[in-house]
Amino acid sequence: MSTGWARATLFTYRWLGALLHPLLWPYLAVRAARGKEDSSRRRERYGRSDIPRPEGPLVWFHAASVGETSAVIPLISEVRRRSVNVVLTTGTVTSATIAKERLGNSVIHQYVPLDIKTPVSRFLDHWKPDLAIIAESEIWPMTILELGARRTPQVLVNGRLSDRSFERWKSRPNLADALFENLSLVIAQSDLDAERFSTLGVHQVAVSGNLKVDTVAPPWDARELGLLRRQVGDRLVWAATSTFEGEEEIAADVHQSLKPVHGQLTIIVPRHPERGDAIEAMLEARGLVVARRSRGEEIEPGVDIYLGDTIGEMGLYLNLASVVFVGRSLKMGGGQNPLEPAMLGCAVLSGSDVTNFRDVYAKLLKNGGGRFVRDGAMLAKGVNFLFANPKARAAMAAGGEKTLRDLRGGLQTTVRALEPYLNPLTVKARLQSSDAGKEAAEGRRRTW
Repeated sequence: MSTGWARATLFTYRWLGALLHPLLWPYLAVRAARGKEDSSRRRERYGRSDIPRPEGPLVWFHAASVGETSAVIPLISEVRRRSVNVVLTTGTVTSATIAKERLGNSVIHQYVPLDIKTPVSRFLDHWKPDLAIIAESEIWPMTILELGARRTPQVLVNGRLSDRSFERWKSRPNLADALFENLSLVIAQSDLDAERFSTLGVHQVAVSGNLKVDTVAPPWDARELGLLRRQVGDRLVWAATSTFEGEEEIAADVHQSLKPVHGQLTIIVPRHPERGDAIEAMLEARGLVVARRSRGEEIEPGVDIYLGDTIGEMGLYLNLASVVFVGRSLKMGGGQNPLEPAMLGCAVLSGSDVTNFRDVYAKLLKNGGGRFVRDGAMLAKGVNFLFANPKARAAMAAGGEKTLRDLRGGLQTTVRALEPYLNPLTVKARLQSSDAGKEAAEGRRRTW
């Protein structure tokens, strides 16, 4: 693709967005009806906000979904310790809930504006960020170009490029260069990711490792955990977490094949809780007894499946299970984060399509903390083996713990790489704080 074609593509993208802009309100309304948008805050998707911009330096963080949000929360805390304001945007209701639970009012949360010139410009004109920090692989053309036009430094942290994304960008080198040259810095998860970003035109690249390793274990309510453990009793428990369509059926097959042997409880935690009704209907059609967390239903002795269709309670489900299958690995593909179950001492099983977490799984398998399964039949054999062999479960848990020790350090590396961008903001914040103090003192003297 020539430079002219790249410009034409971006021009077309910009004006197509402008044409579609008036039609997107009904689209967002449909998403809100499905639980994918917050209907009371749809204005934010157009870059509008009723919250005034706070005085002083401000960093805009963007994290698309739950995984990215959880990964940058420790980094946000580091930035906040410098007395710098933070606006965090996310793209899903679930990630907004996680942000509220873990960050409270220490940051300003907004839903990310649509990648159309008018909403993006309105957002940037209102918040005037001094620095934009984007998580993982969120490459939105209009947002990148508008930040570039304002000469706002843009840093991609925990950066990664899947095989598919890299090949797609590589086939359009001029378009990639027109966008990626606007990134001041990419802090990549791995050497491979760093090499890919450099190939696509990023001028400054560093490697940090995966920020998700430096997050804390997902939280849980100790009282609720105690209550659920009493309901479960001495039954064996395994969980299928972050599942996508088709993987709940596989989990049901595993449950039905092992129930005569172990009488176990199966926990299913779908990646998208709003699919709860459809999953429940599928399970009940198979004759399985389902208790749903969202309805507060108890785990009675006859319950087969505990459906974890809630947000922010992964820690609760993982504490109940000793064996965990991590989804989006047998269906859909790409994988989900295996580090959370490893943090809570679970033996980890997964399909082999985990390109989004390639390096993490490589270390996990090397240390014996995880195993790949080809299909549902192999998953059933794996769960059965681990149920029957407590020593094997303990060895896998130890392998997961070793993997976490080996991989930690990404947060400190990321902060060091960001110092040239954060230090001026820290100095500015301190100077403004000092000036405010002097003005207050002068006001008191005038009062005297």
